[in-house]
Amino acid sequence: MTTMTTRCPHCKALNRIPTERLEDTATCGSCKEKLLDGKPVEGTTENFLSLIQGDTPVVVDFWAPWCNPCVGFAPVFEDVAAERTGQVRFVKIDTEAQQALAAQYRIRSIPTVMVFQKGQVIDNLNGALPKSHFDQWLNEALTKTN
Repeated sequence: MTTMTTRCPHCKALNRIPTERLEDTATCGSCKEKLLDGKPVEGTTENFLSLIQGDTPVVVDFWAPWCNPCVGFAPVFEDVAAERTGQVRFVKIDTEAQQALAAQYRIRSIPTVMVFQKGQVIDNLNGALPKSHFDQWLNEALTKTN
């Protein structure tokens, strides 16, 4: 059985999830909150491929803590993640900490948002948007996943 390690978006504890159970509702071993719904999950080189392989669309925010537009976009990303619980999975990748992933996906400007399904990039967006525009872009991107 292969597993993926992910950090709980609520209490930040590390959790191992069997990769064949990623589509199930996993809960944190420490705080018992949902791991993969409602809040963005921290993406790392160790867990990223497991996160994007499923049938559920995955929206990934490539960002950095020093980037003012990224910091300003973070609440928009989190709000949309909360509103789309159970429909779409949201992942944040810190490009400073995860430089290999940033290089692999050729991230040249941040924030960059990508939509994945079954491991494939469906659409991408460079730059921060207000919530209404991000919602509109995401709705259009998700029509490409069907």
